[in-house]
Amino acid sequence: MKVLTANSLATGEVVFWSRGRWAKAFADGERFADEAGAGTALAAAESQSTIVVAAYLIDVEEVDGHWVPVSYRERIRALGPSNTPQHGKQADGDADVAALVAATFAARSTGRVKLIKR
Repeated sequence: MKVLTANSLATGEVVFWSRGRWAKAFADGERFADEAGAGTALAAAESQSTIVVAAYLIDVEEVDGHWVPVSYRERIRALGPSNTPQHGKQADGDADVAALVAATFAARSTGRVKLIKR
């Protein structure tokens, strides 16, 4: 499964693609099981150069009923900013945030690796 992420051009905040719009919460991000759907969303995001920057797909897995990024870096981005737990998305403290904090596996996101190689 994949989720499309980017940074808001206006605020720099991490955002997630959600059925044609950008959502601030990782849990609201649309998940793609097929390459065609993910590719279509990525193409749409890349055409929004006045709204977001550096759109790419990340790998996600379901853990205890919650979706979490496979990559440690992407979990930090989904929770950020990381300067203190009282700031950013992690301050919400809901079940989805708790699942992100509790996830322990780590791997590179294939989408991010492709972006770095460009």
